[in-house]
Amino acid sequence: MSRRELTLLTEGQVELVGRFLRGSNATFLAEVSCGEDTAWAVYKPEAGERPLHDFPPGLHRRERAAYLLSEHLGWGLVPPTIIREDAPLGVGSLQWFVECDEDEHYFTLYADAPETHHDLVRIALFDCVANNTDRKSGHVLRGDDGRIWGIDHGLCFAASFKLRTVIWDFAGDDIPEALLEDIAPLAEAVPDELAELLDNDEVLALQRRVQRLLREGALPVDRTGMRYPWPLV
Repeated sequence: MSRRELTLLTEGQVELVGRFLRGSNATFLAEVSCGEDTAWAVYKPEAGERPLHDFPPGLHRRERAAYLLSEHLGWGLVPPTIIREDAPLGVGSLQWFVECDEDEHYFTLYADAPETHHDLVRIALFDCVANNTDRKSGHVLRGDDGRIWGIDHGLCFAASFKLRTVIWDFAGDDIPEALLEDIAPLAEAVPDELAELLDNDEVLALQRRVQRLLREGALPVDRTGMRYPWPLV
């Protein structure tokens, strides 16, 4: 996270600009400002969460955990994400807004931009490690600078296996050795800052998922054909 991003997200005044209407939980576009320096951010307050039977309240903690996992791996897939206690509607996650072409998403990138496939494989592996339950196509963005991002990680890190994703085009492919080397340390220990956002069973399950990926050396295959989120985009 750059100094500017860190300052704006952690110290900036947060003003709600609008609301994203497609999601199940309340999600807002916010303007963060320090003096004359301003930027956009995505704000997800805990108070706006719809109760779930399989995830406890506090999905904003998982948004932050996904960012920390991405940074720990050195992959930079998740936009800078913090937790703000003093946001307008109470505690929630505040994530840097990615300027992008909204007509592009996973399906279009896979079909039309083969140069992005390495990044898409990395997102697929990230989702296996994080146990992402909701990787829709629209949760994969190409920023205006060409960089590939993954967003919307509130439904990650469950202890039981819940992987649901649209990224099955690489199923069964060998995981590149460099990516296996990146995740290998997680088989032994999860960084404290990340572990503190999860419960003990979730931390142990993350380690077991990594151990299995290292042992098998390939991305999983969905033999049921059922592990897709809805809607797909």
